[in-house]
Amino acid sequence: MKYPPSLVALIRELSRLPGIGPKSAQRLAFHLFEQPREDIERLSAALLAAKRDLHTCPVCFNITDADRCDVCSDPSRDQGVICVVEEPGDVIAIERSGEYRGLYHVLHGVLSPMNGVGPERLHIRPLLPRVQQGMEVILATGTTVEGDATALYLQRLLEPLGAVVSRIAYGLPVGGALEYADEVTLGRALSGRRRVSEGTPAPRLGEDDLDGAAPLAAPH
Repeated sequence: MKYPPSLVALIRELSRLPGIGPKSAQRLAFHLFEQPREDIERLSAALLAAKRDLHTCPVCFNITDADRCDVCSDPSRDQGVICVVEEPGDVIAIERSGEYRGLYHVLHGVLSPMNGVGPERLHIRPLLPRVQQGMEVILATGTTVEGDATALYLQRLLEPLGAVVSRIAYGLPVGGALEYADEVTLGRALSGRRRVSEGTPAPRLGEDDLDGAAPLAAPH
């Protein structure tokens, strides 16, 4: 038995979502088919509105529907510390912990040579002008191999700027992503972060050094 073309198309599009395989996409497609038409129309309208209204903050690259995100627009935030995360969902997770009142910078991914993701594919270059000597930069990428490699790469870039670089503590499970951590664990990981650079300026890297500042292998 062949599925109708419209059902095949729906399953195919759903399976393109992260974490959704063909079987999960099929279950979702059948579930959507069973829902009232008005529910589907609301879902469709919400998707279109999100695509129309949302964009990345020009400063930190978090998701917002304003000129700047809520954090970058808040003068009460600590301007002397920047927390670097992989994805916008990590910002939400850290904010939920209630342990952090500084700024953010969202990379939108991690370095992954196997998947063709190099520094130029991430929002790394815009981070550097934001960092002033003596500022703290918390590297809060995940504890995956790629997350550790990205943190090491960023550390090598930030040291010449005189930043105090710290790495989120390993209260997080090894191989874990921040957005899946509970509030207590994430709060303790932030509070227990360790310094990996003391903020002493080193010889500055040239513009051509951005793509080769550090090996893309995680520390042992």
